[in-house]
Formats: sequence, structure tokens, C-alpha cells
Amino acid sequence: MSSKKKMNSGVRSVLFPSLLSFGLMFFLVFRQVLIPKSIYWGAWIAGDTYDVGNPPWNPEAIDIFEEHAKKKVSILHWGQPWWHCNVVCNYQLFDFQKEQYEMVRQRGAIPLVDWASYDYDASELLHQPEFSLSTIIKGQHDEYIRQWATQAKTWGHPFFLRFNWEMNGQWFPWSEGVNGNLPGEYVLAWRHVHDIFEEVGTQNVTWVWCPNVIGPNSSIPLGRLYPGDEYADWVCMDGYNTGTHPARSGHSWQTFEDIFTETYSVLRIITPNKPIMIAETASTEMGGSKAEWIQDMFIRTLPKRFPEVKAVVWFNWNIRGIDWAIESSPAAQSAFAESVAPRYYAENNYSELEISPIPPADQVPRLPGWDYLLPGIDQQ
Repeated sequence: MSSKKKMNSGVRSVLFPSLLSFGLMFFLVFRQVLIPKSIYWGAWIAGDTYDVGNPPWNPEAIDIFEEHAKKKVSILHWGQPWWHCNVVCNYQLFDFQKEQYEMVRQRGAIPLVDWASYDYDASELLHQPEFSLSTIIKGQHDEYIRQWATQAKTWGHPFFLRFNWEMNGQWFPWSEGVNGNLPGEYVLAWRHVHDIFEEVGTQNVTWVWCPNVIGPNSSIPLGRLYPGDEYADWVCMDGYNTGTHPARSGHSWQTFEDIFTETYSVLRIITPNKPIMIAETASTEMGGSKAEWIQDMFIRTLPKRFPEVKAVVWFNWNIRGIDWAIESSPAAQSAFAESVAPRYYAENNYSELEISPIPPADQVPRLPGWDYLLPGIDQQ
């Protein structure tokens, strides 16, 4: 071989791998810059808003809500108490709702389930000694917890589990200071339940620790109630704009930023690296413009003021007569649809999700299509 051919061959052997490496690097940087950040979004959807049965047992309400929102949810929120009386009274096992978990997954959404250590139908909500935190710590519910965890493991797909939420208030029987519960017992009970899941080998649960926003009715410091980074995968907060609604007398109109800023800052101090979820939020019409409140929440405040919030869930249930649903006025419904339209709010693309703990939406691995490589006009 001539010296010229040898030189050309040598140049090719060095140049081609370099070009390939450069091209790959350029693609990754290009993709990182152009692919919009995204977070999960969803709703608790009450069937009585539409005169139909409750989801996830009746999916008709989901269809109506998504039609009104003009977008598919990536999270569906519902609940399951430990104990419930229907024909008979008994513990509520995972398999009682297994069909519903599967239906939600097939729709491309991720289940977010409130799992509550109480009797849903108790005549006195805050007096349930059989479900006090000490009974959990002492192992009196271990057999049930183990069965539930085993059945969840058998189903095998990822879901969010929000166990005993809003513990910093005094309106649920698992809060310290009510139902005979003592300081320090909340963390011990949480860890006890979590440890049983670990013993069973249930790895498809993403644990969501979720206080109410800090306010006049939340006297317990959040740091005292946090079970520790090894016991929680996401942290969370709930908060509402009650405005001047007569059902919540003594309150005034608050912006979304007003409601969540203090708690957001405290969560960042307690655990700086955990993703944050807002699992319940909504606004009334009374006291201001609900439509403008919604637009400010989704378009400005969430992306710009609360970048560590990786999931947001609207509470679409007019419970106790408060007009939380997006259909409270044509203006509110229209504002909601316009505000969740950007790609920042991820749609129902999670029917094949198999990662636990569930990562933020923009960290879920996927092969991008050209629509993600070339930003559309709806990215904000």
C-alpha cells in the first residue's frame, strides 16, 4: 500500500469515530435544549359532578373531565381506606381495586392512591382507637398490611401511594394530638408500614409523604413528621384557595403563590433533592377571578416559581358545597383547558411505565419523536 493510501486510511480511522462522537454529543445537547421540561398533571374526579359513578370504578367521569380539559391526565387520584363497611365490614385489600388500577394504567395514567388507616364510615372520625397510631406500631394490623403489600407486588406495576396524608392538621385520626396519638408516633407508624413493604419485597410502590400547607391549623413542625429520605420517595403538599366562600368563613382570596410558597421552602430545607407533588389544589369562584387564578397557577407560577414541583393534581369535587370543579363557570373551564395545553403538562403516555420509584416525567427514558426534537408553538 502506498504511503498516501496509508495516510488516508489513518485519517479515516481517526476522523470517523471523532465525527461520530461529536455528532452524538451534539444530538444530546440539541435534544436537552429543545425538549421541553414536563411534569405530571392529573385530577381527583368526582362522578357526582357529572351525575355518573365515581372513577376509577366508572371511567365515564374521566372521559367527561378530559373532554372539558381538552387533554388526557397522566395521574388519576382516588382513595382506599383500610376498613370499610359495605355488605360486611372488613379490611380493604389491594385486590379489591386491582381491576381499577389496571384500567387506569391502560389509559396511560399513573394511579395516585390515598391509603388511609381508618374506618371510612366511623360515626366519630377522630375517635377510632382501633386505628390509633400505637396499634400500627404494635403490629396489630401487620397481617392486613402484609397482604395488601403482597397483592400490590403481584400486580407489579408502578403507582404512587399517599399514606396518611395531611398529618400536620387535626382533621384525620392519624394526626398526633387526636385519637389518643402521641408526639413521635406518626413517624414510627409510617416506618413500621414501610418496613413491612420492604420485607415483602414490594418495589413498585412510590411513597408520597404529603402534609397540608403550613397555616394556622397546622401547629406541628413538618420536620418532626418527616419519616426520613429512606422512607419517602416524593414529598408533597395540599392547599386550596377558599376565597370568601361562606363554607370557609374568615378566609380571604389567595393566589396560588401565596398558598404554597412557605411550605415549598420548608420542604426544600427538609429534603432538598426529593421531587415535590401537589396532590390537592383548587380554587373557588368567590372573592376573585377563578379563571385568572387558574391561568396564573399553570402558566406562570408553577413553571417559574416552583420548578421542583414535578406533579400537580386538581381536586375536581364540589365537596361540602364548595365550587372546586373546573366546570364552576365557562370562564374557569376555558382557562383550565388553555392552561394545561402546553407540553409542560405531560399527557397519558405511561401505560408501559415500569420504573420504581417513579421519576419525574422529564426523566422517564423514551425514544423521542421529531415532535420533541422540533419544538412546537405550544411549548411555554
